[in-house]
Amino acid sequence: MNLVPLDLDRDLDLLHRWVTHPRSHFWGLQSADTQRVRDEYRKIADNPHHHAWLGLDDDGTPLFLAETYEPAHSELAEHYPVRAGDLGMHVLVAPPAGGQRAGTTSAVMRAVLDFCFADPRIDRVVVEPDVRNEAIARKNAEAGFVEEKHVQLRDKVARLSFCTRTAYEMSAPHLRPAAIAYAHRRLIAKAIAEFSHERLISPVPESPGRYRLGELTFTAQRFALEHWVVDADSLEGPLDALEFITGLRETLGIPEKLLGTYLEEISATLAGTAWKVTHRRETVEQLVHAADPVKQFQTIEAAMTEGHPGFVANNGRIGFGLKDHEAYAPEAGQPVRLRWVAVRKDESLFVTAGDEREHYLAEFGPETLSRYERQLRGHGLNPDDYRYLPVHPWQWEHKVTVTFAADVARRAIVPLDEGDDQYRAQQSIRTFFNVDRPERHYVKTAIAVQNMGFLRGLSPKYMQATPPINEWVKALVDGDEELRANGFGVLREIASVGYTGDAYHRTGTPSAYTKMLAALWRESPVPQLAPGERLATMASLLHRDRDGNALVTELIRASDVSADEWVAGYFRAYLRPIVHCLLKHELAFMPHGENLILVLENHVPRRVFMKDIGEEVAVMNDQPLPPEVERIRIDVSTEIKELALFTDVFDGFLRHLAGILAVDGVLPEREFWTLAGDCVRAHAKDHPDLAGRLDLLRPTFKHSCLNRLQLRNTLQMVDLTDQAGSLIFAGELENPIAVFG
Repeated sequence: MNLVPLDLDRDLDLLHRWVTHPRSHFWGLQSADTQRVRDEYRKIADNPHHHAWLGLDDDGTPLFLAETYEPAHSELAEHYPVRAGDLGMHVLVAPPAGGQRAGTTSAVMRAVLDFCFADPRIDRVVVEPDVRNEAIARKNAEAGFVEEKHVQLRDKVARLSFCTRTAYEMSAPHLRPAAIAYAHRRLIAKAIAEFSHERLISPVPESPGRYRLGELTFTAQRFALEHWVVDADSLEGPLDALEFITGLRETLGIPEKLLGTYLEEISATLAGTAWKVTHRRETVEQLVHAADPVKQFQTIEAAMTEGHPGFVANNGRIGFGLKDHEAYAPEAGQPVRLRWVAVRKDESLFVTAGDEREHYLAEFGPETLSRYERQLRGHGLNPDDYRYLPVHPWQWEHKVTVTFAADVARRAIVPLDEGDDQYRAQQSIRTFFNVDRPERHYVKTAIAVQNMGFLRGLSPKYMQATPPINEWVKALVDGDEELRANGFGVLREIASVGYTGDAYHRTGTPSAYTKMLAALWRESPVPQLAPGERLATMASLLHRDRDGNALVTELIRASDVSADEWVAGYFRAYLRPIVHCLLKHELAFMPHGENLILVLENHVPRRVFMKDIGEEVAVMNDQPLPPEVERIRIDVSTEIKELALFTDVFDGFLRHLAGILAVDGVLPEREFWTLAGDCVRAHAKDHPDLAGRLDLLRPTFKHSCLNRLQLRNTLQMVDLTDQAGSLIFAGELENPIAVFG
C-alpha cells in the first residue's frame, strides 16, 4: 500500500462518496454536499500542521483516507501534555464495493502506522476515536494503542489512545486468536491428510465421508495415490497443532531428543500461516488478471500460502525473528538490497563459463564496480587481489560479522556496500529476483536458517561443478529435437563464488560453517519471454487464496479452452519432457512445483523452465560425462529410476493438483489421470526406440515418504551424498495411469 497527498481536484467525488457513506457515520459528514466536503478538506490543505492522504492498494486502487496532524496545534492540546514526537492520526477505509475482503482494515491500519513511524522524529501516534466506535477501538488495540482516558471534544466524546513506536513493533497483529486458530485448523487438516497418505495414521470412517482420529472428527475426500483432501472447516475437537503432534510422537516416530526441534518448525509454520492470512489479501482473480506480467510473476511468488505441498512442517525458518520475516520472507514481498563483500582471490573460488570481470560488470554495472574498487583502495588494498560476493543481509549481520570476525578484521573479507538493485525473495527464501532489472540474473545466497530439514547453506567447493553441470545439461536439452519441440528449457546457474579462507575450511571437515559464505547466479526467464507470454511458479497451481478459491481453477476459467484441453496442454509442456529426459537420457530432475516456472499464453501453460539444476539433477547411466560433471552420476536400480516419475511427479505434485481439480468440480480425477496416461503413451508411440527401458505403466510402485524423513531427523533429512539410500518406503502405491488407463 502507498499513501499520496490528497488532491481535491482529482479526488473530490471519491472523497465525497466515502465520507457520506452510512458506514462512515463517525466521520461526521453524513449529510454534507460536495461543496462542504471540499471546504473541509481545503481547510486541511491550507493548514501546515494537518495533512490528508489518499491510500492506494498495491495495484493503485484508492482504498482509504488518512489524516495526520500535530496534536500541539489541535484541540487535543487542551486535554493531555503533548510530547515532542507525537503525531495525531485519523483513518477511513473505503466503503466496500462488491464485498470487502477480510483483513482489509487491519492491513490499512498497519500501512498508516508504517507511514507515521517512517519519520524517525515520531515516537508516538495519537488517536481520538468516538467512544461509540467499538470496532475501531479493537483495531487500535490490535495495533498497539493503549486507551488513556475519555475526553470531551468539540463534536464527540473521544477515546484518547496512544501507540508508541515500540508497542507498535511488538503488536504482532498476526498473532491474534482468530488468525492462529485458522492456522491450527489448516495445519491439523494437512497433517491428517499427509500422515494418512504416508500410512503413519489411520482415520476411522464413521459415516460416508466422515472420519474420526482420536478426539477429532472431520470430513474428507479420498483420491488416487491414497491422497486425502481434509475439509479444514469441518474439523471438530481439540484444535491445537502442537498438542496434536505431541500426542502422536511415538506413532510418528519422532526421536525424543528432536521433538522440540520439530515442534519449533511446527510453531514457525503456524506463525507463517497466521502472518499470511493476516497480511496477504490477493484474490486468485487479481493474481491471474494482473496487468503487468513481471509484477504479476512476483506477486504470485509472494502470494503463495501453503509452502511445500507434502511436508507438514514446511515453513520453519528457524533463525528468523519477526522483523527478519517481515523484511526477507517471500510472502512479505519487500524489496531487498543485497550486501556485498570483497574476498581475497587466493582465499576464494569463482567459476563461470565467461570472464569474471565481465560478469560483475553485467550484474551491477561499471559505476558500482568502480565504487567498490575505490572502497578497497581506501583501505590500502589492491582491487586486483579481490573478487565480489553478494551476502544476504541477515547473513551479514548474524553470521559474517561474528562467525567470520577474524577474517573481516584481517581484510580477507572486506565489507563494501549494499547493491543498487532491489530484489525480492523467492519461495526458496535465499534466492532473489531482480525487480529493478528483471533481465539480470537471480542471486542465490547462503543463509544459516534451518528450514524443512536443512540449514540453507551453499558449499563453495561443491558449487565449483555447478556452472559446468548447467552448461552440460543446457547443451543436452538444446540438442534434443523432442525437447526443443516442447519448448522445454533450463535456467542455467551460470556462475558461483565462495569464500574458503576461514578456519572452518582449514579443518578439512565439511560442516554448516563451510557453507556460510557463498552465492551463485541463475538466468532470469524474463528475457526469454515472447510477446503475450506470462510467468508463474508451478507451485502456484496448488494455491488457494484465503477465500478458498484455487488459482488453477481461475486459470482454466479465464482460458479459452476446456479443462481437459488445459490439462492436456499442461502435460505436454511439463510431463512429456520429464518422461523424455528419463527414458532417452536417463536424466532426472527434481521437478516439484517450486523448481518449475510455467510460461503461460492466454492463461494456458505452453512451455516450462526447469531450475535448480546443479543441486538436483542426476544421470542414472554410464554415458560419457566431462570430468567436472561426473558428480551428478548415480548408480541406482531400475525401480529407483522409475521413482523419478512416480514419486517426484505423480505423488509429489500431480496428486495434489488432481485433488484440487476434482474437489472444485473442474475435472474428475479419472479424466485427469487418463490424460496423464495418454501423455506417457503418446510419447512411447512417438519414440518406439525407447520401449522397454523403463516400465512407466507398471501397476504399482514403491511409496516413498517425505514426512517420515523429516520426522526421523528434522536437522538433516537426507544424506546429500547418497539421497537414494536415504529414502524411506511404506509399501506400494497403485500407479494411477495404470489404474485409469
